[in-house]
Amino acid sequence: MQKLDGQLITVLGGGGFVGRYVVQRLLARGVRVRIAQRNPRAATFLKPLGGLGQTQFVTADVRDPASIARAVQGSDAVINLVGAFDNMQAVQADGAGHVAGAAKSAGVRALVHISAIGADRDSASAYGRSKGDGEAAVRAAFPAAVILRPSIIFGREDQFINRFAAMIRMAPVIPVVAPNAKFQPVYVGDVADAVVAALGDAAAGQTFELGGPQVLTMGELQRWIADATGRSPLFVDVPDAVAGAVASGLGWAPGAPITKDQWLMLQKDNVVAAGAAGLAELGVAQTSLAAVADDWLVQYRRHGRFAVQKPA
Repeated sequence: MQKLDGQLITVLGGGGFVGRYVVQRLLARGVRVRIAQRNPRAATFLKPLGGLGQTQFVTADVRDPASIARAVQGSDAVINLVGAFDNMQAVQADGAGHVAGAAKSAGVRALVHISAIGADRDSASAYGRSKGDGEAAVRAAFPAAVILRPSIIFGREDQFINRFAAMIRMAPVIPVVAPNAKFQPVYVGDVADAVVAALGDAAAGQTFELGGPQVLTMGELQRWIADATGRSPLFVDVPDAVAGAVASGLGWAPGAPITKDQWLMLQKDNVVAAGAAGLAELGVAQTSLAAVADDWLVQYRRHGRFAVQKPA
């Protein structure tokens, strides 16, 4: 295990969903953490988790190279967790290059970059292309960087499992788009452990794909959520021709059920590639949905914690 005690590590996006878990683990290892993001005040809830002076907060935007250069100055390592579903090329491609270039110029020891399964410069989706371009920019500027590609990340604050759970709670009929698309959901705590492990010298220059112990289709995942929350809506698989037409015709509108780019992303399975290095190679055990989801999915049950559970 890499000794991190006393090191200064800059975490870009440290106050976000994944960031809060990464920061907690770094603080527990005695790291001095510098949280850098566009609105650092939004991350101050993390300050009590560390000792006096252990946590710093700075303003930085990956689209602004000068702000990134200031944020990483004096750091031993840099972790880039920043992602977006708008301005994707500027944030996930150009921004990733700015971070890697600044880290190299600052002489940091290690750089960990969060990408995504499906990152591909030739992807049909803008999201996949921007992630692929970002990986290329990182490799060009900082060859020893570690790139992590997670599948869909789940946890208490996620915007994926919670979104479907809320829909299932509200509606008696649930349309399922791309019911056969496959995912390998990975627990946010495991991703955070992988990020910390990737700071070790042994991981330098490698790419890891992160997935949990289960591969589930979109339909299976939504039915699992319904069962876990004691709900029994009618699930209706939406034909691909209909879903594709809706995404192409209405995906641009605010509040659209699915965008064209999201539809394009669903045309490829979001699972760890055969033979790819992953959590096991980083020394991280996989956590299943069932092992932790009950801690927060309880809020979607009719009677919350007082709901009667089905026998196992």
